[in-house]
Parts: sequence; C-alpha cells; structure tokens
Amino acid sequence: MSIYTGRGDEGETDLRDMTRVSKASTRIEAYGTVDELNALIGTVRPTDYDDIDNRLADIQNHLHVVQADFANPDPDEGDPAIEDDHVETVEDWIDEYDEELEPLTSFILPTGSDRGAALHHARTVCRRAERRAVALAREEEINEDAVQYLNRLSDGLFTLARVVNARDGEPEDAPEY
Repeated sequence: MSIYTGRGDEGETDLRDMTRVSKASTRIEAYGTVDELNALIGTVRPTDYDDIDNRLADIQNHLHVVQADFANPDPDEGDPAIEDDHVETVEDWIDEYDEELEPLTSFILPTGSDRGAALHHARTVCRRAERRAVALAREEEINEDAVQYLNRLSDGLFTLARVVNARDGEPEDAPEY
C-alpha cells in the first residue's frame, strides 16, 4: 500500500464517512490541531518520570479518539467517542498531581526545563484546539464531551508542566508587571 494517494491534491480530504471536504474546513482545522497537539506531546516523552510518561501515553490515545470523533460527522453507536469518564480521568490526574505542588499565588511564566516548557507549549496548542472545536460546534453538531475534554486537558497539561518543573528543580517565575 502506498503512503500517498494523490486524492488530496485538489485541496480536499475524506471524513470518516467518506464525505469529501475542503482541507480548510472548520472540521479539518479542529482535528488537525488536535493532531498537532498529539505530535507535540510525543516530543516530550519520555520525561524520565514513569508516572508522567504513562499519563502522556493515555492522553495521546485519548487525543486519537478526539480526532476520530471530530472526523466523524455522523457517528453511530460504537464509533470512537470521548465520553464523560475521559474528562473525569483528567480531573482525577489534576487533583492527584496538585497535591504534589505548592499552591499557586500568581500567574507563572511558561518556562522551566525543556520538558516542562514543552508541556506549557502543549497546553497552549490544546487551548487552540479547544477554540477550533468551539468554532466547529457553532457550525455543526459535535460531541460536547470532546470540547470539555480539551478544556480540562489544557488544565491537566499545565499541572503536568508544573510537576515536571518541580521535580526537575526548576523555579516558577511570576511575570513582572
């Protein structure tokens, strides 16, 4: 099987149901940004922290589900879909890791170790993916749990960035106003 087909040469691509749409469509923009986020998270692994690496692997798998969810304009029962328990899982991780951290008293600059800074970067791409998903939801009906998942995941990535930086001995710098 060839990796290239030429089917996208005219600026269109297939959705899961084989509907042809513009590569510039809101739907493609939404799941393409999720794909970008997934690839960015892949650059962080391994972090040298097994628990964090396991969480990131889970997140990458969840993001594949988000992509499948967004690529499917007419889902059937049993199709891949983000569900409320995915959101709750991220909330549980945030709560677990938050216990390891000093309480926040101000905003912090997105910096730190290479891994911590990359997780801060992933958080910003996650926020963009969420904005793209919200734009799609204004045009078409989509799974609201997937939008909520991206919202919660950005908080989760922020928390993971803080944990990695704390474990790496990197200070959190507050912005100067």
